[in-house]
Amino acid sequence: MKKATFMILVIATSFCFGFAFKTIIASQPKDQTKMKKVTGIGGIFFKCKDPVKMREWYKTHLGLNTNQYGAVFEWRQGADTTKKGFTQWSPFAGTTKYFEPSPKEFMINYRVENLEALVTELKKEGVTVTDAIETFDYGKFVHILDIEGNKIELWEPNDIEYEKLGKQLGSKTTK
Repeated sequence: MKKATFMILVIATSFCFGFAFKTIIASQPKDQTKMKKVTGIGGIFFKCKDPVKMREWYKTHLGLNTNQYGAVFEWRQGADTTKKGFTQWSPFAGTTKYFEPSPKEFMINYRVENLEALVTELKKEGVTVTDAIETFDYGKFVHILDIEGNKIELWEPNDIEYEKLGKQLGSKTTK
């Protein structure tokens, strides 16, 4: 009898602690919950002497389906495999100003969610935001600098519109 009473007491106590914990977590202000930031790689951009020859070399030797901008890799999103995602690969002319103010030879594009909220948070944290958010049918973009001056492009993608744009250009993705 004592063992049964003890077990009921343990179960009831566990239930109460679980309920209390869930209530505390649920009542936390939404701004205290950790926001999702980077969700993947949106693109790899690098400088080279001749982007046309570079695209052709990668097409010939590594099988990339290249277009005038580079190549697009198509994949399925981990959180929802019914949705496609895309990553852009682009060689730029060595003289491009697009990577400025960074003197580096490369720039990485990261896929993010809720770009406006992220930029607000980054500014509060003292991160250098180099420009205003730009909006296109296929997503929103902004650029930041990391602590070593590498320019980073943040992209809140609209993958459906991005895919439509690629089809309008006659581009094929690399899968």
